[in-house]
Amino acid sequence: MSIPTPPRVDCEKLHPVLAVPDVLAAAEFYTTRLGFTLGFSWGEPAAMAGVNLGDVQVFLQQGAPNPRGVSVSFLVGDADELYAFHRASGVEIVDAIQDQPYGIRDYSVRDLNGYVLGFGHHIYTVGEPIPIERVDVPVRLEKRLAALLHDLAAHKRMSVDSLLEEILLHTNEPLGDGVASPHTKNQLRHIQELKAKHGIDYDSHASYRWVER
Repeated sequence: MSIPTPPRVDCEKLHPVLAVPDVLAAAEFYTTRLGFTLGFSWGEPAAMAGVNLGDVQVFLQQGAPNPRGVSVSFLVGDADELYAFHRASGVEIVDAIQDQPYGIRDYSVRDLNGYVLGFGHHIYTVGEPIPIERVDVPVRLEKRLAALLHDLAAHKRMSVDSLLEEILLHTNEPLGDGVASPHTKNQLRHIQELKAKHGIDYDSHASYRWVER
């Protein structure tokens, strides 16, 4: 028997399904203790619910839990922030957060019914060191933009020098019709808060019109 050529499949979503004895209790645990939001609840009494973490939805379905050999991993914007929330919420930590050799900083917890959930974000310190030589470059920046840069570097636990290098490397990297961004969605939201804090009311093309006092 010849095996036909498989079709090209476009898959937009993946929904892990976890069997739980009490759908509403499980959904409450996910929304109040783990930081998910409730997407939907179906049935009366509830036989299934969907809980969301960003763009990912997990289905909680009425049934006998079977956590052995089952785990679900989530790639998030800031694992350290979520880890602090989980600890403060009294969630059982299975593995403490740490940098992994596979390029992810992650940790794992156990949910209400024994399922292990992992959460992590990308790190870029894995790999052979790259010897470089740094040189001094005279730089003058718009005052409010410089203040944002210092705050953003502190938020990302980087030096201003390293942050500028990261931004420059990414703006030189094409991505689709634009360029790559070094910032996660969470960091981009924080940048909007910093723009409001420092009164940055101009757009990304404003520098073409700047006139120094």
